[in-house]
Amino acid sequence: MDLIRHVVVFDAADVATESAFWAEMLGGSVVDEDPQFHCVIDSQGNWLVGVQHAPDHVPPDWPDGEPQQVHIDFHVTDPAAAHRRAIDLGSRLLQDATDPDADHGYRVYADPAGHPFCLGWGHPNHEQLAQFLSTYGEAD
Repeated sequence: MDLIRHVVVFDAADVATESAFWAEMLGGSVVDEDPQFHCVIDSQGNWLVGVQHAPDHVPPDWPDGEPQQVHIDFHVTDPAAAHRRAIDLGSRLLQDATDPDADHGYRVYADPAGHPFCLGWGHPNHEQLAQFLSTYGEAD
């Protein structure tokens, strides 16, 4: 099998709102030629995420409600700025960080269609990553 791309695809009742949210969150653009499926791409044309129309979409109930579907972790260097951006773009905070000023942590949000995602920081830190690479080496 020759894999040429892998893409996370979100189901949503409102494809336009969901794809616009992720385009803004990820700094991409929406390709909306098909009203049933939008692609969010970067400036080089690489797919970042897809959004598929699901008229009966039921938002997942995080963390252990029904239906739990999937969540994505994004790691950021400036958690306060990422938090403001996520909220300004229409996400909803599901779980705040225990200590937003800590060296590492995460917050959990829901996008406009209710899909949970995390904005994390500081883990693994550079020392932990260096230790891992020195122990296990880089993949061939």
